[in-house]
Amino acid sequence: MRYPVTRREFLKDTALAAAAFSTSPLDLQAASPKTLERTGAPKKVIVVGAGLAGLSAAYELTQAGHDVTVLEAQLRPGGRVLTLHEPFSDGLYADVGAIHIPDTHDFTLRYVKLFHLPLDPPLPSNLAHTEYLRGKRINITREEEGKGVPPNHPFDLAPEEKELGHWGMWMKYTAPDHVLQEIGDPAAPDWPLGSLKKYDEMTYTEFLRSQGLSSEAIALLNVAFLWGDGPDTVSALTVLRDAVHTKKARNFYKIRGGNDLLPKAFAERLKGRIHYGAPVVRIEHRNDGVRAIFLQAGTHRAIAGDYLICAIPFSVLSQVEISPPFSPAKQRAIEQLPYFSAARVSLQSRKRFWVDQGLSGFALTDLPIADVYNMTADQSGPRGILQSYSGGPEARQICGMGESERISFTLEQMEKVFPGFLENFEGGVSKCWDEDEWARGASSWYKPGQMSELWPHIARPEGRVHFAGDHTSAWIRWMQGALESGNRAAREVNEAP
Repeated sequence: MRYPVTRREFLKDTALAAAAFSTSPLDLQAASPKTLERTGAPKKVIVVGAGLAGLSAAYELTQAGHDVTVLEAQLRPGGRVLTLHEPFSDGLYADVGAIHIPDTHDFTLRYVKLFHLPLDPPLPSNLAHTEYLRGKRINITREEEGKGVPPNHPFDLAPEEKELGHWGMWMKYTAPDHVLQEIGDPAAPDWPLGSLKKYDEMTYTEFLRSQGLSSEAIALLNVAFLWGDGPDTVSALTVLRDAVHTKKARNFYKIRGGNDLLPKAFAERLKGRIHYGAPVVRIEHRNDGVRAIFLQAGTHRAIAGDYLICAIPFSVLSQVEISPPFSPAKQRAIEQLPYFSAARVSLQSRKRFWVDQGLSGFALTDLPIADVYNMTADQSGPRGILQSYSGGPEARQICGMGESERISFTLEQMEKVFPGFLENFEGGVSKCWDEDEWARGASSWYKPGQMSELWPHIARPEGRVHFAGDHTSAWIRWMQGALESGNRAAREVNEAP
């Protein structure tokens, strides 16, 4: 679900944003993850994947004195944390993978502080955001946001729904506090409880209907949905689990200079241990050790170790040969876990004309381009970058085009939302995560009934093979999930005999 995150990040009032940033982000967290302390002899550990999960696992194990080797298929670290500096001008950049850091994400904030990375504060909300719905363009100020939907809104809502507005309905109906209390702590070892199966077996649309919302309100809220192939396909428990964490956050941050500075900071400390251009094609595991066979310069090579941490998405792991095969339950999880299609198209404008119109550059639409993010609101200069973010079928529609067609199509759509973009357009670039052979999708999700069946087996070790990645964490699709899972896998290996 994308709308609440957008609203929570970008529509906080200026005073709250300033007050939050005046405090060190780490002061906002309840507790920091503990440093790993080795007991016993050092172990030789192979880590597959140099995304944040693999990097954090390798870093913690190395700090504890273990012998770690990281095998990464690409020539860069970070996985789905990716910042594009090209083809943009004037030093501008755009994150096209992970973007937000909620102030409740202790693992992420711990490493941000450890590596001395500066954070950009939550953005002030003195400019209006834009909604383009059912062919109608509406600009909504912060004051109007708190007064429900405007009179000319194209959705025929019930009186209470009009009064609550989009954000108010989300707060009251889409993740009610009493339901979140019932959901409990998704990070608990025994989660999910059997009583939650009812939420897993219904779609998110069915859940909204059970809350008493009108069909028009559900349609409006579903415009704001960016997960799986839409709210009619996603397990309600998937969405509610994420809401347990995101609803607690007050502010969202970004790393100044691009979020890829975080994986680069890990990689700098591990550079002698990382092998780039080394995709793993086979994993062998026995009672007394493990072996990874990988390609390098067109040649099969092998490395042996005591333990292996698999920190790549299941969508990629499904293409790796495993000998002997994992347990049937693990194999089923690897083969059946769905991954979300996502496309980001970033367009550079010669000037930020929307600011002159009193607009923030952020928009919610029911067009194929879905959300629009102002990627340069916290970057200096006259030029700016607006980025569309599409998911599910809309993402696949865009990804089915060639690069130049994607840019032209997005520009045409962007002109509807922000008239004047066409005459200021200078260039753009797209990122389709389905096309990335080392990701094969943006993040995992669950169809109705899948979480109860698959989740208990996602993170479970298979002998000497352990698993990390946001898909194995309670924080699916967040950098926090990748980092938490890397710490967990490192702890498992450290404590293993």
